[in-house]
Amino acid sequence: MTAPLHPEMTRPDAASALDEAPDLSIVVPCLNEAEGLDAFLARMVAAAEATALSFEIVLIDDGSTDTTWSVMMSACAADRRLRAMRLSRNFGHQRALSAGLAQALGKAVLQIDADLQDPPEALTPMLDLMRATQADVVYGRRLRRAGEGWFKRASAGLFYRVLRWLSDTDIPADTGDFRLLSAVTVARLNAMPEQHRYLRGMVAWLGGKQVAYDYHRAPRAAGQTGYPLRRMMGFAADAITGFSMAPLRLCLGLAGLSVGIALGLLVYVVVSAVTGTAVRGWASLVIIFLFFQSVQLLCLGLVGEYLGRLFMEQKRRPLYIIAEQSHPRETKKAP
Repeated sequence: MTAPLHPEMTRPDAASALDEAPDLSIVVPCLNEAEGLDAFLARMVAAAEATALSFEIVLIDDGSTDTTWSVMMSACAADRRLRAMRLSRNFGHQRALSAGLAQALGKAVLQIDADLQDPPEALTPMLDLMRATQADVVYGRRLRRAGEGWFKRASAGLFYRVLRWLSDTDIPADTGDFRLLSAVTVARLNAMPEQHRYLRGMVAWLGGKQVAYDYHRAPRAAGQTGYPLRRMMGFAADAITGFSMAPLRLCLGLAGLSVGIALGLLVYVVVSAVTGTAVRGWASLVIIFLFFQSVQLLCLGLVGEYLGRLFMEQKRRPLYIIAEQSHPRETKKAP
């Protein structure tokens, strides 16, 4: 390295291994990426070599059902700068990424998916931006999302803006997990024990100097997305409940509104009874009953969502289980 990437770019938890630690770690979570993994690795290795830094690529097989693991093992056998680990089942993208971050020993760490939607060639300009600004985090900000339907673009845009409005943490809009992190940031991130993980929000919560790198996102090179609608909704729920108390405060607001409506209806009933204009019938009673029941069920559901997350956090189960590794190294244990 001709110049330090960051003045604090050393891992506190890996001090004894600094002499062997690479300048750069590249963490790549994979789920059924066998079809396009070789193409990704060819571009990623070329981009890493262009930086003239020592590097490692950490591949995580998140319970793939195709030949992803075989492709990983073949690639690791051909290039010792690659390391691979296979999780015992599909734990989800965020936990697979967490597994890779816990294994990475680089003085800077790049997070990137293997679908080639995020360009490996952006590594050099992101490193240059980190050096120039002495940033702790350089996050990719999508200017255009090619290959995605209008529904996904619209829903993603709405989600990010609603989350920023609800959350006390300033989470950048139009960003994903494509980002470059300092080693200190990675160490702090690894120390966070959340079970329901929304890493881009957790990184934003850590603070420090975080700068944007603008780029155009490409279509998937091969395979299918690992984020169908069901998983996207679960991901959104993790993000909102993990970084905002607004839904619980909404319950209080709805309760206050219900009380106000009830008092208004009470006044109406009393006035109707006094003036003799009351209309007999059950429709109004049913409507009132259904309204209050709906409000109560909504509030119970929101409270239950938060309680369920507290229940899962208290179990203190490991975030993931590593079933197999290509060539294990002594690294920080999983949080």
